[in-house]
Amino acid sequence: MKNQESLSISFLDKEYRVACPAGEQSNLRASAEILNKKLTEIKDKGAVIGTERIAIMAALNLCHEMLTGKSLLAEHAELNTRIDTLSEKIDSSMHEFQL
Repeated sequence: MKNQESLSISFLDKEYRVACPAGEQSNLRASAEILNKKLTEIKDKGAVIGTERIAIMAALNLCHEMLTGKSLLAEHAELNTRIDTLSEKIDSSMHEFQL
């Protein structure tokens, strides 16, 4: 596959190697961080046993949050900070371009 890079990510202390489109590594890492947080929350509650069941519950919960409009970004200050920084850079570039 062209423009693919290999990236190492971890879920529940287990490492996985995945293909990632060039330039999308930070987005994939952020997605992995959100998923790993959800997996860990479910595992720590102890109500679900087994990695496969934990993964299914995490996926179901994340889909439910998306469908009900719950903002995942609001829960992750780091992502909001990145968005703010990029917005400032865009505004600055637009201002310089207009001069």
